[in-house]
Amino acid sequence: MVGGRVTSEARARGHRVLALSRTPTGEDPGVTPVAVDVTDAAAVREALAGSAGSGVADAVVLAVRTFPADQEFLVGATRTVLDAAARLGIRVLVVGGAGALRSPDDRELLVAENPVYVPAEHRAVAVAGVAQLRACQAHAGADWVCLSPPALLEPGERTGRYRRGTDTLLTGADGRSSISVEDLAVAVLDELESPGRDRHITVAHEDAYAPA
Repeated sequence: MVGGRVTSEARARGHRVLALSRTPTGEDPGVTPVAVDVTDAAAVREALAGSAGSGVADAVVLAVRTFPADQEFLVGATRTVLDAAARLGIRVLVVGGAGALRSPDDRELLVAENPVYVPAEHRAVAVAGVAQLRACQAHAGADWVCLSPPALLEPGERTGRYRRGTDTLLTGADGRSSISVEDLAVAVLDELESPGRDRHITVAHEDAYAPA
């Protein structure tokens, strides 16, 4: 869901895209599909180094999720991509999980541990996102940024507007924490084109009534 929107946003801005997946598809001449298993370190490194004739990648967006949650796979895939990117000097933007953010009403409580935002049936997915962030933080040498979406991420309208924060969940005046996948993709490309200094960031739907 995220990867496709990021690809579309990147193409709309004139970027060429390497689309790595187990079963790549697509007919856009600006998108080069590459069949890669993210657990195959050598294949990931080779693809990012330009084996498809595109040259070394400028940046990597890692947008991987598993349902049901598979924390071991998620952490392993993240480390594999960080390892390959570090060797090639490529920046990595990891689309992480909201669970790794701090709760807005209690910064000592992670969203993953807060039943207000994460019901019991979704907790394993949220905890896996925390482990993914920890894997990034523990990696020596990689240039990475982790973008955690808000509590609710779903297809919707591309407005091109959003609120940006750091490591704490953003909520609107109505208490909702949400963004469309399309606007998340806008935030991803904005961060790649104009990198900030923070390693962990979040975004949410722009709410004119939300406090600054």
